[in-house]
Amino acid sequence: MQDFTRKFDVVQDKDKTNKEILITIYNALREKGYNPINQIVGYILSEDPTYITNYNNARSLIRKIDRDELLQDLVRHYLMD
Repeated sequence: MQDFTRKFDVVQDKDKTNKEILITIYNALREKGYNPINQIVGYILSEDPTYITNYNNARSLIRKIDRDELLQDLVRHYLMD
């Protein structure tokens, strides 16, 4: 019997989750008539959840993202593109 070990990459999976969460938040803000980019930046800078609408549970979702990790991801993706 062979021993197979499955590889799990936390960083990739977390990035995907953060991206999915941000897309959901972006869409919720847009649907409510806000400028999503401005609102998300306001939240990132202040950590004040009132920048994010409660619509579609967006405010609860934004709290699942670690801001420091999000900033690292944003800088990494910005510089690599």
